[in-house]
Amino acid sequence: MYKILLIEDNPDIVANIYAFFEPKGFELDNAHNGLSGLALAANNRYDVILLDVMLPGMDGTKLCKMLREELHDKTPVLMLTARDTILDKVAGFDSGADDYLVKPFSLVELEARIKALIRRHQDEHFQHNIQVGSLSLNVAEHSVKRDDKPLKLTPTGFKILHTLMSASPRVVSKTELEEKVWEQDVPSSDALRTHLHSVRAQVDKPFDKTMIVTMPGVGYQIIDPDKV
Repeated sequence: MYKILLIEDNPDIVANIYAFFEPKGFELDNAHNGLSGLALAANNRYDVILLDVMLPGMDGTKLCKMLREELHDKTPVLMLTARDTILDKVAGFDSGADDYLVKPFSLVELEARIKALIRRHQDEHFQHNIQVGSLSLNVAEHSVKRDDKPLKLTPTGFKILHTLMSASPRVVSKTELEEKVWEQDVPSSDALRTHLHSVRAQVDKPFDKTMIVTMPGVGYQIIDPDKV
């Protein structure tokens, strides 16, 4: 089940959250101040962080900013606070928070918000780290590997491969592929075929099995050759 880091110094709120979530199978860690919360976040993996804004030692806004900028931690952060002005919410989001819940709050709503954040984070992770067979693509690093061997692609080639891998094993039509890669500025010449040739030279040519398949009159697809 999901693992939650609760950074909150109010013992009543902590007790209520534990009593509600633990019977549902959630695993929780609790820090009563910003410094210990930062230490727990740095040394453990969590699915979501519940962060009080008003904390002793280090306030939640500063802590969240450190998580994002210094630890490069992308764990979803939901801020809990009694402050409900627009400026307070903007400050929270600017520090890197993903959502905001004003006290007092419903535990049922808190659970719904947590699950939505985790689901969104998992979807983003899947989109940014795509795997088809032995072929892997990392959007953040702009890198592609097959059998752990780095491949060199042009920016356009990377977009083409990203589109095909995101859709795999679905066949992507020529028109859809062009629109995904060039949006409204599709080249008039047969640029797609040329770029696909370069992509194939990296993805398929050095290897025994082909992954990029042309479906005549339909489009293109990426397949896992070991599952065909």
